[in-house]
Amino acid sequence: MTDFPAPVARELESHDAFVRSDAGYDLTTTVFETTITADDAEGKRDGRFRVTVVLPTLDAAVADEVVAPPVEDGWFETLERRLRDVFTVAHTSTHDEPVVERDGDDVQVTLEYTAWDAGEGVADAKALIEFVEGTFAQGIIPGYEYRGEAATLLENAQNRGQQAADGDTGTGGMPM
Repeated sequence: MTDFPAPVARELESHDAFVRSDAGYDLTTTVFETTITADDAEGKRDGRFRVTVVLPTLDAAVADEVVAPPVEDGWFETLERRLRDVFTVAHTSTHDEPVVERDGDDVQVTLEYTAWDAGEGVADAKALIEFVEGTFAQGIIPGYEYRGEAATLLENAQNRGQQAADGDTGTGGMPM
């Protein structure tokens, strides 16, 4: 287990969406493999965070079919462009450019930033991962049958859509 600055470790431990792992902390509210680590930051800042999310490539997410290289490349380029805006959901304004790398069947997204406040840094980690997940979901191309995490995302969206159609708004009453 990686050593964390004390304020960051306290915030991650007390947050119900994160669990310890051998590599750091994982976010439990996403279907993707995630890792959150943090080191001491310069000055009076609580931590320097590193968030990693591993996504499948489009071809790896599609079941029983090969995605043509131009489609796969276009999908990846679009994902990269969309992820340039990832830090718009974060409190931090001190961050590196997102790193999006494709290796075989995986796409690794690495986000590094500095947080003045550990609580905001942890909240940013969750928001950033959820942005990456949502961006991946936006890139799911109709017409393919999906497996793994992509299939789970589609199933979850369909279930939420069905609940809304049935009048379950999560508020205990009828929608207005």
